[in-house]
Amino acid sequence: MLVDTHAHLNFPQFLGDEEATIRRARKAGVESIVNVGTNLDVSRKAIDLALPHEGVYATVGFHPHDVELADPGGLQALKRLASNSKVVAVGETGLDFFRNYAPRPLQERIFRFHIRLARQTGLPLVIHSRGAEDRVMDILEAEDGVAAGGALHCFGGGPDQAKRAVALGFHLGFGGTVTYRRATSLSVALGISPDRVLLETDCPYLAPVPHRGRRNEPAYVRQIAEFLAGRANEPLESFAARTTENARRLFGLM
Repeated sequence: MLVDTHAHLNFPQFLGDEEATIRRARKAGVESIVNVGTNLDVSRKAIDLALPHEGVYATVGFHPHDVELADPGGLQALKRLASNSKVVAVGETGLDFFRNYAPRPLQERIFRFHIRLARQTGLPLVIHSRGAEDRVMDILEAEDGVAAGGALHCFGGGPDQAKRAVALGFHLGFGGTVTYRRATSLSVALGISPDRVLLETDCPYLAPVPHRGRRNEPAYVRQIAEFLAGRANEPLESFAARTTENARRLFGLM
């Protein structure tokens, strides 16, 4: 059995296809899906989708691209959402200095809010980091985000940054990019402690080979697992069991 630890089933690409997408995932052996919130509206929708579906969970947060939507009322509303029984993490939060769609000081302020919320609620963090890995970890250390723990999803940093993240107690999420011929994430995934590896799709984006360029979906986490297990010279069954246990332990999945 497998877990997709980072999906966006409430994005427009899945409109009207959510139920069929969940069924295909289960048929592929994906027992659980963590459906990620990126602003207040999407966080609410993530909870609404999770509530009637066993094995589907939600996170709540403001993505760094959406931090300008995080006004005081929205942040208070997010706190209330975090208490829902289907919410397993705070985020997607973090920093994106590659796109720079929002001012860096604002990104950092809202990131710090999420870290404090995670500590208050006892939930782990789901972190987006692009072009900002070292700064993300600096802030995690400054805000005692280590106490919350969590996942740096779709990890794109180098080996030294990966080692630092693992030393801080964080998990790293790997998805379809590990199957890309020129990607550097494969060597990083194979080089860290196996108990810190999570599988994800980041769907609808970053579909693995041979689906690259098309809409990604949780069912494809199986192909990511098969690829990584093969490169690690490990049977799929044990690789799947270990990464599933990593996800269950981090997110408190049943």
